[in-house]
Amino acid sequence: MRLPQQMYDERLVTPMRQDLTRLGIKELRTAQEVDAELRDATGTTLVVVNSVCGCSARMARPAVAVALQNPIKPEHLTTVFAGQDAEATDRARSYFTGYPPSSPQIALFKDGQLVFMLERWQIEGRPADEIAHDLVNAFNRYCAPAASAA
Repeated sequence: MRLPQQMYDERLVTPMRQDLTRLGIKELRTAQEVDAELRDATGTTLVVVNSVCGCSARMARPAVAVALQNPIKPEHLTTVFAGQDAEATDRARSYFTGYPPSSPQIALFKDGQLVFMLERWQIEGRPADEIAHDLVNAFNRYCAPAASAA
C-alpha cells in the first residue's frame, strides 16, 4: 500500500496518532479502508478526525480517551488523520452528511447512519472533560443495548 505525500513530518504526527491507536482505535489510512468500515456498517462506529491543530485536537484526543472509559461505548473505533491521510479523511467526511469538514471532528454512526457529531467549534476552547461528557452522553444514548421486552 502506497500512502500519498503528507502535509506534516511523520515524526511530529506519530505521537498524535498513537494518542488514539494506543486506545485500540483503528487507524484508517486509505479511502478503501474507510469504505470497508463505514459503507455497510452495522452496530455503532466512532470516527475521530485527528488533527495537528493544537488549539482543538489537544483536547479532543484526551476527551476521546476519557469517554472510552465509559462502560457503554461504540462497537467499532476508528480514526483518520486530517492533513496526513487526505484521501481517507475526505472519504470519511463524505459520510458526514450535512456537516462541513472540520479538524478535529468526532462522528458517531449507528447502523450506517450518522447520529451524533462534534465539530471543531464544539471542541475548541473547552476542556477535555466537558468534551468527554458530550461523547459519553452520545454513547449512552446510541450505543446502549436495547432493552428487552419482558
